Formats: sequence, C-alpha cells, structure tokens
Amino acid sequence: MKLIKDKVAKLSFVALLMTVTAAMFYTPTASAHGEKSQAAFMRMRTIHWYDLHWSKETVAVNETMTVNGKFHVFAGWPETVDKPESSFLNIGIPGPVFIRQGSWIGGKLVPRSVALELGETYEFKVLLRARRPGDWHVHSMMNVEGGGPIIGPGKWVTITGSMKSFTNPVTTLTGDTIDLETYNRENTYFWHTFWFVVGLAWVGFWIRKPVFVPRLLAVDAGKANTLITDGEKKVGMAFAAGTMALVAFLMQTTNDKYPVTTPLQAGLLRGMIPIEKHAPTISVKVDDATYRVPGRAMQMTLTITNNGDEPVRLAEFNTAGVRFLDSKVWEDDTNYPDDLLAEDGLSVSDNSAIAPGEKRTVEVTASDAAWEVYRLADLIYDPDSRFAGLLFFSKENGQREMVTVDAPLIPSFI
Repeated sequence: MKLIKDKVAKLSFVALLMTVTAAMFYTPTASAHGEKSQAAFMRMRTIHWYDLHWSKETVAVNETMTVNGKFHVFAGWPETVDKPESSFLNIGIPGPVFIRQGSWIGGKLVPRSVALELGETYEFKVLLRARRPGDWHVHSMMNVEGGGPIIGPGKWVTITGSMKSFTNPVTTLTGDTIDLETYNRENTYFWHTFWFVVGLAWVGFWIRKPVFVPRLLAVDAGKANTLITDGEKKVGMAFAAGTMALVAFLMQTTNDKYPVTTPLQAGLLRGMIPIEKHAPTISVKVDDATYRVPGRAMQMTLTITNNGDEPVRLAEFNTAGVRFLDSKVWEDDTNYPDDLLAEDGLSVSDNSAIAPGEKRTVEVTASDAAWEVYRLADLIYDPDSRFAGLLFFSKENGQREMVTVDAPLIPSFI
C-alpha cells in the first residue's frame, strides 16, 4: 500500500511539474488594453467621449488616419481623482504601432499638456501614421496628472505592409532632413555596447575572487578593512576618473558637432477653446435610479421638461463610451464599435415627442450585456455608488441636444 501511495505521489508531482512548465511557455497575445479593469466610477464621471470617428479600419504602413470627436469634462468630477488641470491628449495603443503626427483640441495644436475646465465640451483630433503591421485596438485617451490615463472607446484597426518600409522623415530647424526611425542608430548601438562592456569589466574585476561567503566571514571577524587592497583602490579610482573624463570629452565634442539645440518643451498650454455653449432647452431631473443585477439593466425615473420651441424625443444614453440607443428614434451610421453599441438597448415608457413647454415623467431602461462585459456594474460596490452619463435628445430636424445626468445608483438583486 505504501508503495502505491509513493507512486501516486510521484506521478502527481510529475503532472504538476509538466503543467507548470507548459504554462510557462504559453504566452497568449494581448487583445486589448485592459480598459475594463479601470474603475467604473472613473470611466463614468471624468471624461465622456462621444461622436467618435476612426477615419480608417485598414491602413498601410506609412499611411495616415485620424481619430476625432468630442469629449465632455464632467462637472461632477470625483473627489478621489485629481482635477484635469494638467492633461495630455493621447491615443491608447499597444506600443509604437502608430506614431502621432499631431494633436488638436478646439482646432488648436496641442503638442504639450493642457488645462481643461470642468463642465466644458471640446472637439479633438489626433493624426496617426501607421508603423507596425497587425490588428490593433486604437483608443482615445486622456492622461491626467495625478489621475492617470482615462481611456475612451476603442476600435480595431488593421495595419498592412512591412515595418521595414516605414520611414519617419523630418526637417530640422537648420534645414537638414533626417529619418527619425533610423537616425544615429549605429551610434546608439555603439555606445550602449561600449558602456555595457565597461560595466561588465567593473563587475568582473570585483568577482574575480570569492565574493560572498569569505567576505561575510571576514566582516564577522572584524577584518572588513582588509577586504579591499591598495591595488583595488587604485583600479576603482582609475575607473571613476576615466568615466568622468570620457563623459566630459564626449559632451564637449557633441556640443561642438551640434551647436544649435532646443530643450524639450514641457510647458502647460491654457486657453483651450471649448465648443460654444447654447442656452439649454431641455432639463432633466433624475428622480431615482436602480441597477437590476439579474437583468443587467439600469432603470431611471426621469422628469423631463422641454423648454424649447421644438418637440424632442430621447434617443441615446451614453456612459463610459457604451451607447444605449432607441433605434426607433436614432440609428447609428458611424460604424461605432459593435461591442460598445446597444442599438436597441434603450427603452422609454413613453417616448412620443415631448412638446414645447411640456413636462413628463418617464421610466427609462438601459439594458445590455455591456454592463457586465465592461464591468460597469461594479459601480454598485463602490463606497460612492453614483452613475453619470450623457442623454441625447433628438429634434425633428435631426439635430441633437446633450444633457448630463448624475445621481446615486441603488442595486437591486431581485
């Protein structure tokens, strides 16, 4: 019996070892950027991206594409996240698969960080140039100092061609044209190799003799002062003096070769031009809001007042980049990412036109698997369980009016 138990134990150990070894060699390709792991309240109550457009879904190496649209800086910005007083418009991609050739906010070039105002809405555009072939998830993104990256909706874009053909020519202020992709590459390789060899020589010199146990015994015996000989001290001083002399010489020769230089620009741009505000004609009061966990649906009781001179209908609820539409009122023709679009995810108890001057209370339900897939339902477990989003009302002439909503969210488990 003991022999059988020993064999079973050995076989179990071998199986476990094989499983762990196989797992070490299994490296699946990352398919996106983990935006689902970002806290739901942060995606809902900071930057609201909408009217996004990716100019191309397939682009060849060296060709350009744009990502443009609008973003609203939510007035009810959470207290736990630093305000967007120093923000940088960026694109979320898995490494340098594109290069960013230009970014604009409100028609103004923004190569540096910018100051954004709470409650304002801005137009943006980012010009990208394809560099590395593959299928890549391309997101809008805003980096906020102290708040981290706030990731917007993403769409798959395919880059075709060969990376070997990629070039990135620029003309310097002195009139020279260089290719940033290959500029000074040999020089970079040489100096990395040179200092790597110097480092190896330094380490090799000190480990030529027993290092750890004998030296520990010498220190314990009170003979630490005998561990470094006079010859070793001289070698150490020679390394230090040689390194400083070489760095000073190379700095001087570099300054002589490139007398015209400019520092990296790191100032803060202010005065971003938001989209011009118009007097709101629609007001919305959230009477209550619940999230039904079994049905993956958020239910809101809204009191809507139309103070304009045209009838309106509720067309869309947008939160964290997920769009819930009433297809009878508004159909999307922008080729928005399918996983973020619930074309029939919005239902209204009475979605007939709200006449000018009319006040109506309606039950609104936004339901789709995206609540769970994008982990927006995690909001109900936050200490400050509040939701936020954008409501879009459609007018008879096809125009839309945006209204922000922000209210506590109560979970329902039945």
